[in-house]
Amino acid sequence: MLDKHTIQIVKSTIPLLESAGPALTSHFYQRLFQHNPELKDTFNLANQHNGGQPVALFNAVAAYARNIDNLAVLGSAVERIAQKHTGFLIQPEQYQVVGHHLLATLKELGGAAVTDEVLDAWGRAYGVLADIFIGRESQLYQTRAEQVGGWKGTRAFTIIAKQQESEVITSFVLTPNDGQAVMDFVPGQYLSVQVQDSDFAQQEIRQYSLSDAPNGCSYRISVKREVGGLVSSKLHDGFNVGDELAVIPPAGDFVLAADDDTPVVLISAGVGLTPMMSMLNQLMGSEHHSDITWLHACEFGAFHGFKSDIQQKAASYEPLAAYTWYREPSSDDRIGEDYQFTGTIELDKVIGRLLPNAQYYFCGPVPFMAEVKRQLLALGIAPSQLHYEVFGPHQSV
Repeated sequence: MLDKHTIQIVKSTIPLLESAGPALTSHFYQRLFQHNPELKDTFNLANQHNGGQPVALFNAVAAYARNIDNLAVLGSAVERIAQKHTGFLIQPEQYQVVGHHLLATLKELGGAAVTDEVLDAWGRAYGVLADIFIGRESQLYQTRAEQVGGWKGTRAFTIIAKQQESEVITSFVLTPNDGQAVMDFVPGQYLSVQVQDSDFAQQEIRQYSLSDAPNGCSYRISVKREVGGLVSSKLHDGFNVGDELAVIPPAGDFVLAADDDTPVVLISAGVGLTPMMSMLNQLMGSEHHSDITWLHACEFGAFHGFKSDIQQKAASYEPLAAYTWYREPSSDDRIGEDYQFTGTIELDKVIGRLLPNAQYYFCGPVPFMAEVKRQLLALGIAPSQLHYEVFGPHQSV
């Protein structure tokens, strides 16, 4: 526990943090990688280059400072970050390295305002936060290692199937080289893969949503080829059936949790449909009795992943209804067959499927999810019924 004086000092630095903004955390990462280049094997450097990670870290540091006297309100954010950390195999000793560079950054950028007393207060505050993460991550590592089919660290898997789902999405089915079972996961979670290649400056870790229901023997991930994406392009072009990947156990706090008599609405855009596929397959496999509604938005038909699969499911499974929006249909796309609506997603067009007691799961680009959330709240859906996943560094929706 932190004493009142330490809390007061940390809170007094909030204006300093806000004036520095993400430049503070950009400096931190530059310093961290300069002095500890081995950590480049852990961090997703693409998120450094596009600015996403420094912004996310700044938001997290500022939120911690603002709520340091009421950490309970940060519970969901802590859990989300801890889950992400286990997907990158973060270890306790790395918190010491990060803490050292965070304090050094405050001193270097804060000028005379960052006194020894301020550094001591932030050192104590960081220590408390680090202990929270270390404790929770230790629990997660241990729990996964003890599960049937579970493991700790990386495990060698082989690609046994590769399937193109659209012009930009390809699925990979993975089985463990040891021939043993694999641990179950909760639909909505993701798998972390560690990729090493002679074209890469260092090893890379990426997290991809699991796109099928758990089966105890294999995993399926569905990967979008990102423009300029180092790892996604390598997976699409350089990895084939028979190739190996190092896999880290499933993780994530965006999970399907709906009683059998609860309607479920799955809403996605682009590659955001991958966790929804896992949820849908789980619901159908368990013969979910209540309504299931599938709502998807994409650019046009060539980008429409799992189109035939969803159409077949909707035709054969009575509780399921599926609707798709194409933002700019091509001349080959047929309304009423390939898609139902043109433009961006408008939920009032399917108002009859948006039941007040349903649970709503949505995933896609942040602006898309913000708009879905706005529309659902405007329709009177309670915030507690809304569940979403953000790709990459955490942002608000």
